[in-house]
Amino acid sequence: MDTMTLHREAADGTPALPRATTVQAGPTAPSRLQRLWRGHEEDPSWARPAMLGLLVATALLYFYDLTSSGYANSFYSAAVQAGSKSWEAFFYGSSDAGNSITVDKPPASLWVMALSVRVFGLSSFAILMPEVLMGVATVGVVHATVRRHFGAVAGLVGGLVMALTPVAVLMFRFNNPDALLVLLMALGAWATMKSIEQGSPRWFTVVGVLIGLGFLTKALQVLLVVPAFGLAYLLFADTTLRRRIVGALMGTAAMVLSAGWWVAVVELVPASMRPWIGGSQDNSFLSVTFGYNGLGRISGNETGSVGGGNGWGATGIGRMFSTSIGGQISWLIPSALILLAVGLVLRGRAPRTDGRRAAYVVWGGWLLVTALTFSFMAGIFHEYYTVALAPAVAAVVGMGAGEAWENRHRPIGSITLASATAAAATWSFILLSRTDWQSWLRIAVLVVGMASAFLLLAVTQLHRRWVPVVVAGALVAALAGPAAYSIQTVGTAHTGSIVTAGPSTGRGGPGGGAPGGGPGGALGTPPGATRGGTGAAANGGTTGTQGGTGTGTGTAQGGPGAAGGMGGLLDASTPSTEVVSALSADAGSYRWVAAAIGSQNAAGLQLGTGLPVMAIGGFNGSDPSPTLSQFQQYVADGDIHYFAAGGGQGGGQGGGPGGGMGGSGTGSEISTWVAANFTSVTIGGSTFYDLTQPLSGSTATTTGATTAQTT
Repeated sequence: MDTMTLHREAADGTPALPRATTVQAGPTAPSRLQRLWRGHEEDPSWARPAMLGLLVATALLYFYDLTSSGYANSFYSAAVQAGSKSWEAFFYGSSDAGNSITVDKPPASLWVMALSVRVFGLSSFAILMPEVLMGVATVGVVHATVRRHFGAVAGLVGGLVMALTPVAVLMFRFNNPDALLVLLMALGAWATMKSIEQGSPRWFTVVGVLIGLGFLTKALQVLLVVPAFGLAYLLFADTTLRRRIVGALMGTAAMVLSAGWWVAVVELVPASMRPWIGGSQDNSFLSVTFGYNGLGRISGNETGSVGGGNGWGATGIGRMFSTSIGGQISWLIPSALILLAVGLVLRGRAPRTDGRRAAYVVWGGWLLVTALTFSFMAGIFHEYYTVALAPAVAAVVGMGAGEAWENRHRPIGSITLASATAAAATWSFILLSRTDWQSWLRIAVLVVGMASAFLLLAVTQLHRRWVPVVVAGALVAALAGPAAYSIQTVGTAHTGSIVTAGPSTGRGGPGGGAPGGGPGGALGTPPGATRGGTGAAANGGTTGTQGGTGTGTGTAQGGPGAAGGMGGLLDASTPSTEVVSALSADAGSYRWVAAAIGSQNAAGLQLGTGLPVMAIGGFNGSDPSPTLSQFQQYVADGDIHYFAAGGGQGGGQGGGPGGGMGGSGTGSEISTWVAANFTSVTIGGSTFYDLTQPLSGSTATTTGATTAQTT
């Protein structure tokens, strides 16, 4: 035991205490490392090691074979590459370093990945690593938020469900904006609970900032959590009504300011001094936000939408449980709804400021509002959007299961546990029956789940040595299905614009690809992709369209996670070494080494060369950027070297996938003009037009012309 000797002299020199008095000191304060390992004092000793183990296991799962997907969604990877080369492209989220057009989303998620690429260099790992870290962080946030009011076990259950949700495993290994969006929404829920506990307007201001950053990630989608967060704060915050109203206003102001500064810059900068806003028909970010990416997603009226707003699956209350979507997210939704309803009943007579009831409203409101919106939206809808439900489902399951377990001595507790387990096992059996993959698993899940549910009805009567076995059986029955889908997901490469988790269920069309139905590539084979199908002419091959004369075929990803039949619209391809060499020659003399119709076709060339490639018409090839006259001026100024034939986009009014819903026909006009005025060349089996070599007798003029390099 430590001691310390106290010496104190009186004013006249007489010792006030014996000179060698010793006082017993308390135990040595724990070190920072010990505090990190031990965790919160109220938690059992195993809680913090278990939590750290969960995060490590999640990281190992998510990092496994991460680079097998290559550049994943090349549409965003090309913008990341551009942002790593040009700060202007970084700020606006441009598709290319020449700043011709932006992606059709705000740029926050691109900022994170572009910074990673600036540090580590352009590679699949540098692009996807931040997404994995966001996934691990989201698991930690869900765990921490649930644990705070429901205990360590509930927190672990919530974190485990989050980690093993198939669509979450997919999207936290992919480079779409959804990874950052989900993390920011989860942090918003955590900050909302802090503001409620402390009755703090300042903490609710933090919520507003997080929502604003979410807007800069994926626009209006983040607003789906706002009703639950705002209602919970106004009803349950531990402060006066006046301060709650002030806090709500502060949060709203913070949300508007944290998102509005970027929007204001984009809208106020003259159009001639910035890139075209991708996805818009009028070069306005507000237009694309409230139209194509906003209310148009609800109504289905999306100008320039691929597929004309059709083919996104039947809407209705059962959409989240459908064949194409169910295996992504719905495994535990039935159980979550049971646990949410019972949890609210159990907290019915609690004080107004009860933290548990507030948590049910925060997470449960998030779940209900988002699920209903997704179920009835008539516009573009992809299965992977449902990752936005994952934190809410996980938190509600963890909270509800924890509270039901605390009430297991009462009929409401034991019946709830049994019902939730039976629902999870039954629904897993149905989902697993939709595919021939691992057919034995569905039988095992059903048997173990039903046995565990039956025993949970009498859990208080069991010998205590059997209780852990029954609980383990219930967890296995609930999580075996999603865990199996998640393991299959990490073992499969995913590329393109539409990806899905787990094995194929035989679905087809825009909503999810049937096996082998990948879109035809424009210029080769995408890195790390499963091959499926070939493309030619308007279906994605390199046969020239609008007057092109080249031949050749391309291949792109098929199988699980790919959508069929869109031809160069949904996936990029890797250019041949001959194409890379030709485009790289004298590249410094050009603002863009090439132009291609549609962002994916341009992305393949850009990622292959590391040089700017103009994406005519943006993602769908249907944006009016550039106009024919603008393109002609670029050519006259010697800004563009080659034009890539083919791609099957830019259809405008009825010409290819990009032509739905009244999109611009600029791409077709440019293709026709190029084919009529410039020399076509075959490079590595792909057709290009050399924009420095006008045809004899053409009225087109160029400056700084160079000799074409062809093979």
